Amino acid sequence: MSAGSGTLNGRAITGIALLVTAVACFAVLDTTAKYISTTVSVVISVWFRYLFQAVAVGAVMLPIRGRSLLRTDHPRYQLLRGILLASISALAFIGLRYMPVAAFTAIVMTAPLVVTLLAAVFLKERVSALRWVLVAGGFAGTLLIAQPGNATLSWASLLPIVLVVMFAWFQILTSHMARTEDPMTMHFYTGCVGAALSTLALPLFWQTLPEGRTLALLCLIGLMGTIGHFLLILAYARTAASTLTPFLYGQIGFAMLTGWLVFDHVPSPWELAGIALIVFCGASASWITAREKREPVEVPEP
Repeated sequence: MSAGSGTLNGRAITGIALLVTAVACFAVLDTTAKYISTTVSVVISVWFRYLFQAVAVGAVMLPIRGRSLLRTDHPRYQLLRGILLASISALAFIGLRYMPVAAFTAIVMTAPLVVTLLAAVFLKERVSALRWVLVAGGFAGTLLIAQPGNATLSWASLLPIVLVVMFAWFQILTSHMARTEDPMTMHFYTGCVGAALSTLALPLFWQTLPEGRTLALLCLIGLMGTIGHFLLILAYARTAASTLTPFLYGQIGFAMLTGWLVFDHVPSPWELAGIALIVFCGASASWITAREKREPVEVPEP
């Protein structure tokens, strides 16, 4: 069983690496969306983000895969997943207009707690008491980041809370679908659904883009969203949601870095303490996962 255990460890490490890269892409996406939020409407940003994904995936994969790219056993789940992600993007772009990137991300990162709960209940994944403690520690880290700041709570602060619930369901749905659905098919349909929904609202919010630089930044949003969510699908196809959960908190660190580079936001001591707690909990959870995978498990041979 040692060989099988090694294979599982390798898949877990690969899944974690894919997810960390994905959340780095999301941090770049959010920072870019905030940067252009004063000149471009949310609908245009969302439309461009999903149109880019649909066109890019279709242009690359349709000549290779043909009609098999469109084959799915769960068209309603594909539609639901696309609606959830497009709604999440719209809420995120609106919230980022009024809130710092790191503070917004920190509030949104309470979602992994909900993901862990839903994974345990609906996906029947086993979550140990110690892992619950570590996830809670990561949540405490987000509170250290979000609460000590000087920002005044407003209606915009409610948007991440709504987003948290939607994001949790999106993660669970992604984890469930990734077991049977082709990743590229999921990725293609998500882009198509998001592009179709935003296109319906586009005539009401259309505007002439102010400059070529803005167009380039919109392309960056589309590129980061396309790469990030494809990596996310691959991560959940390889590793259990409860294992990946602690590493979702890494997006806060990336958001702080991009916020400092672009908006010159310097983390406070409380924010640094929150990051340290999150890193500790994530690293500890990774160590526990590796130890659990090394333990021999009797599995009937086929």
